[in-house]
Amino acid sequence: MTAVAWIPDLITALAGSLVGFSLGLIGGGGSILAVPLLIYVVGIRDAHIAIGTSALAVAANAFINLASHWRAGTVKWPCAITFGLTGMAGAAIGSSFGKLMDGEKLLFLFAIVMIGVAITMLRTRGGHGDPDVHLTPRIAVRLAGLGLLAGLLSGFFGIGGGFLIVPGIMLGSGMTILNAIGSSLFSVGTFGLTTAANYALASFVDWKIAMEFIAGGALGGFVGMKAALRLAAKKQTLSYIFAGVILAVALYMLAMTGAQLLD
Repeated sequence: MTAVAWIPDLITALAGSLVGFSLGLIGGGGSILAVPLLIYVVGIRDAHIAIGTSALAVAANAFINLASHWRAGTVKWPCAITFGLTGMAGAAIGSSFGKLMDGEKLLFLFAIVMIGVAITMLRTRGGHGDPDVHLTPRIAVRLAGLGLLAGLLSGFFGIGGGFLIVPGIMLGSGMTILNAIGSSLFSVGTFGLTTAANYALASFVDWKIAMEFIAGGALGGFVGMKAALRLAAKKQTLSYIFAGVILAVALYMLAMTGAQLLD
């Protein structure tokens, strides 16, 4: 009886480890993976609670993974902070509107955005860039604008936004994808925490499940970060993995949410 009682907690932790692995490896996929896992595997029925809970869990896991990438020297802090702080304002605004919209429609619309991002990543040499990039006034302006936009979309859709943040940081600064992945985790954490706080005000967070997700994600994130470092020499491969995961999850979400919207 005791063993059976632990099964749901174990499943939640394992689901969290998958999310953490995604964040550590590609800097994204957190909430987009977390929300369907919370709904279809863990069993949360309310899409808004799944979104709020995942935002909190992904934010915590992003900060844990950020520490690992920081130690590995992949974080460009001036760029990361510029992008992240401007995006927080966008996340606060976006999440306020996102709470008012049907959860399934939010996921369906974001899946379409994800497909566009995946195609862009596949068509460009996203793995290359300047490993010694430094923040300049021109780069700061670009990062601030892109950060605000990414924050708005992240908050509105209730996701960490790594799929938007990594390309956004690369576009704004010209850094490599490995540096963008490490640097993006600051924004994923700040955006997610801002969104989670907004959802928590409406009681859209399951705190117990969030803690279990965070515990599992810490281990998965460490493994993902190690894998990202191993793939650093194969930058184009990492870009293809990034785009492939985006596309696969987007198609899955379109199928699942589309079917539910038609019911």
